[in-house]
Amino acid sequence: METIIKELGNNLIAHHYSLSSTESFTVGHFASAIGLVPGISAIYRGSLVSYQTRIKHDVLHVHQNTIDQYGVVSAEVAHAMCTNGQMLFDSDICISFTGNAGPSAMEGKPVGLIYIGIAFFDEVSTYEYHLNGTREEIVYQAIKIGAQEILKKIHEKS
Repeated sequence: METIIKELGNNLIAHHYSLSSTESFTVGHFASAIGLVPGISAIYRGSLVSYQTRIKHDVLHVHQNTIDQYGVVSAEVAHAMCTNGQMLFDSDICISFTGNAGPSAMEGKPVGLIYIGIAFFDEVSTYEYHLNGTREEIVYQAIKIGAQEILKKIHEKS
């Protein structure tokens, strides 16, 4: 994972694209990983860990209707998290992570079901994955996938 995070950081720095993150089940691990890239302070705006539902609503301003209708483990919440985070941090790109890393089903949704949202300038994409492994393995797989998806978008734009 370290290699892909360094590649992402270096690409963001080279293109002068600002980045922020909003994290739930990854609990700040994306922020911690990207924060270790030398020079990242030039473009990384920060992160909001909204682990509890009320923080997603009260601080990140995810509409309660969205949470009630789809649940926090959903593409709709991932979409709201990254778009609201992009506005909050005034960044070119914001990535969000929401999902269930275990140990048991949540909202009737299985362990390993995760969603990643990416607000990339004016475009928003959400991704659904069904991952396997321990809590820690699911978190690190999600971070790696998210970094790869942002890199794809950077390469498409370049």
